[in-house]
Amino acid sequence: MRTSFPELEEEEIVLEELLDLEEHDLVVFNDDVNTFDHVINILIKVCKHTREQAEQCTLIIHYKGKCAVKKGSFEELKPMCEAILDAGIQATIT
Repeated sequence: MRTSFPELEEEEIVLEELLDLEEHDLVVFNDDVNTFDHVINILIKVCKHTREQAEQCTLIIHYKGKCAVKKGSFEELKPMCEAILDAGIQATIT
């Protein structure tokens, strides 16, 4: 017999909502395939970076191997991450 605990379900919902409010990082990784110009253009298009921001992020990606290019909620970053992945650039949300 399965017992339901509505108060636990309510706590889980509250925890999920809190996680959605947490700040996450959208991290882009270096590769040997994409050009600087492609990465810069995608960051401008997807993340709404200025050209200077996109260039700085791209240099960090190149020399450090990765860069947190945007902060925000998971829900805000998810479509951005998917658009970057669709452009052939490796990215994740942490």
